[in-house]
Amino acid sequence: AAGSQAVKLPFVPEDPRIFDSTGALELRDIPNKMLVIGGGIIGLEMATVYSTLGARLDVVEMLDGLMQGADRDLVKVWDKVNKHRFDNVMLKTKTVGVEAKPDGIYVKFEGESAPAEPQRYDAVLVSVGRSPNGKKIGAEKAGVAVTDRGFIDVDKQMRTNVPHIYAIGDIVGQPMLAHKAVHEAHVAAEAAHGEKAYFDAKQIPSVAFTDPEVAWAGKTEDQCKAEGIKYSKGVFPWAASGRAIANGRDEGFTKLIFDEETHRIIGGGIVGTHAGDLISEVCLAIEMGADAVDIGKTIHPHPTLGESIGMAAEIYEGVCTDVPPPRKR
Repeated sequence: AAGSQAVKLPFVPEDPRIFDSTGALELRDIPNKMLVIGGGIIGLEMATVYSTLGARLDVVEMLDGLMQGADRDLVKVWDKVNKHRFDNVMLKTKTVGVEAKPDGIYVKFEGESAPAEPQRYDAVLVSVGRSPNGKKIGAEKAGVAVTDRGFIDVDKQMRTNVPHIYAIGDIVGQPMLAHKAVHEAHVAAEAAHGEKAYFDAKQIPSVAFTDPEVAWAGKTEDQCKAEGIKYSKGVFPWAASGRAIANGRDEGFTKLIFDEETHRIIGGGIVGTHAGDLISEVCLAIEMGADAVDIGKTIHPHPTLGESIGMAAEIYEGVCTDVPPPRKR
């Protein structure tokens, strides 16, 4: 369980005003103008914190959208709510030069949204991913095979190529998430004790602890399309949720994805306040092989955000009474 560390960019100099996500938690003051390099979950979580504390922010991302991995309909809601947080979001743009000067950090960009001249910042957060520590623990001396990228291959019991040595967490592969690592650790401990334990999770949830939160589990729509899976979905808008309206936060929605033939749930996504808490029911439903009727017929407490999950299933079944029925073609 040796973990991972933040990836460093070779052209970025050592300077206390330039830091990774760990350093971002240790700052003594709030910069006036800040750049976040990398539009993934960690970068956007820290951007949310610093924006709330008063920093002005730019974000640069080399891909065509923020929060890659999440379906675009979820991110679209997040984008709309968070427009005010950023002075500039530069997509399809690379950071190609960073220079530390006494009056600030000067950054040069290239790409579709790149400004012509280097931009000055008071602080820069580098958040471009994490790399496993497999090459840094001397595992090879114990005979453990380590890949060129620093990962350690394991079987379903988290056992390495050396039978009595187990590995879990970031060091064994994506996704690099604490809750995945904890589950793997349980499997490894039980297997080492001689029990028939295996890692066979049907889903591993992801959560962006931003404002609003974005959470998803199981198959995304993008994955279904890429894998040729025939699916249908039920989407419940929080504008029809009494609790969301009472909270003054009705911008979100709950989406459930079902196998078109079996009607079993295979994925789901939520954008809105407390999405990270709400996704747990979706996780359980996927693991239990629940279908749309199972979820829709489950009585959820009212008024809560959680009932949006049951209503999304009802919408899929065409029996939800909380929203107008779809027009017949």
